[in-house]
Amino acid sequence: MDTSKRSVIAFIGTGLMGGPMARNLLKAGFSVRVWNRSAEKAQALVADGAVLAASPPEAAKGADIVITMLSDGKAVHDVLFDAGVAQTLDKDAIVIDSSSIAPPIAREHAEKLKALGIHHIDAPVSGGVVGAAAGTLAIMAGGDEAVISSLSDVFAAMGRLTYVGPSGAGQLCKLANQQIVAITIGAVAEAMMLVEAGGASREGFRNAIRGGFAESRILELHGERMVKRDFTPGGPSKFQLKDLNGVLATAKDLSLDLPLTQKITQAFDDFVNDGGADIDHSGILLYLEKLNSRER
Repeated sequence: MDTSKRSVIAFIGTGLMGGPMARNLLKAGFSVRVWNRSAEKAQALVADGAVLAASPPEAAKGADIVITMLSDGKAVHDVLFDAGVAQTLDKDAIVIDSSSIAPPIAREHAEKLKALGIHHIDAPVSGGVVGAAAGTLAIMAGGDEAVISSLSDVFAAMGRLTYVGPSGAGQLCKLANQQIVAITIGAVAEAMMLVEAGGASREGFRNAIRGGFAESRILELHGERMVKRDFTPGGPSKFQLKDLNGVLATAKDLSLDLPLTQKITQAFDDFVNDGGADIDHSGILLYLEKLNSRER
């Protein structure tokens, strides 16, 4: 497949992550039609050259590639099959699902689209809003390797592409990524509480260990959020919990026991149900402070 001839991309779901991803595709010279459930988020891309669609099928009509960036598997299914996107697409079109959904659902979508002659790639991303805006997302792609390779120019506009295996493998790797993110955020938050309780500076502690074995993007970005107490959502805790539940469901299917993941999932479940659903996942610090009666 020659993607140099693929000029029309439909981008469905232009929220916190999808918006900047679509904007980078526009900067790279692609023709992009956009749709979002909250129309104002899609409308914001018109100034960058996007064409606003009134519905998902209108966005997809005549498109060579459809990229979905939606909240969960149900939302993706609703757009693709209930709203009529799949029925609108021509044969040999490609659906790239960058949403974070369960691997079995991704494989189910791939089979349904294959029956219609449409290619499916599950390509979830990591890097947050900062990475989406900078075009430096880590993209984990599962599906037909030849089809994925043919889209290198599309993926390059959004970040760094890695082929990770057959259909569903992208979503499996994203779950594993979220597993590491959640456990590391929890570890940083507990360490922040420990040093402050003992009389040290959280900011000084973070600066002191930069460059050591504890260095990470989590320490850099989310550690800074904890120091500044800025929990404006880049990654809402409700989505972190959704992904952790997906990890545990997958682990159960594979007969694996993941005690650390179980602990952090319970913490996020408690936090989300105590009003933290729309707070950034670095806000798990607030849950831990409350647990230890150290609220500010």
